Amino acid sequence: MILATGNEHKLAEMEELLPGVALHRLPPGFEMPPEDGDSFEANALIKARAARAATGEVAIADDSGIEVDDLGGAPGIYSARYAGVDAGDEANLAKLLREVDAADGDRRAAYVCAIALIDEDGVEHVFEARCEGRLLDERRGSGGFGYDPAFVPDDTGPEDGRTMAELSAAEKNAISHRGRAARLLGRHFGLVAGASP
Repeated sequence: MILATGNEHKLAEMEELLPGVALHRLPPGFEMPPEDGDSFEANALIKARAARAATGEVAIADDSGIEVDDLGGAPGIYSARYAGVDAGDEANLAKLLREVDAADGDRRAAYVCAIALIDEDGVEHVFEARCEGRLLDERRGSGGFGYDPAFVPDDTGPEDGRTMAELSAAEKNAISHRGRAARLLGRHFGLVAGASP
């Protein structure tokens, strides 16, 4: 199966989330098409279709990001390039925290992930999941990537104030947006039949 991403973190995480599934990289020189869809689902499908067209293989692609209530759902589909096309994780997170501080609201946020699959028959499927939580005004933890150092998930319970970047990989995968979407994909393949997302 081809995983349509150039993000090494996503590749490693998806390999952990789909044990027993052989994920292959895109061919050398492949250029990802512009992610100009208006939703996570649309962008995931753009990437999966391109990977399928280039390789003829079963292809999956994900699009994910964070939505902040007080920012009207921003950065949303622009999460990876929130501070600019070439901005890295630190710049994106710094911009988001500045804007959330200025909004002075309740700091509610959610990670969202859509995984698109184009199967051997060319049929398209999309599996979408969320992880609800809140943003801190500080960064904590060295794990994870993206907005993880400031995101405290609800699923660990009200007494557990750890950020996603402070959780172990197994803890994060159990509750993350990508973990949940990947389990929905795994259920589709019969890998985790009956398991809850």
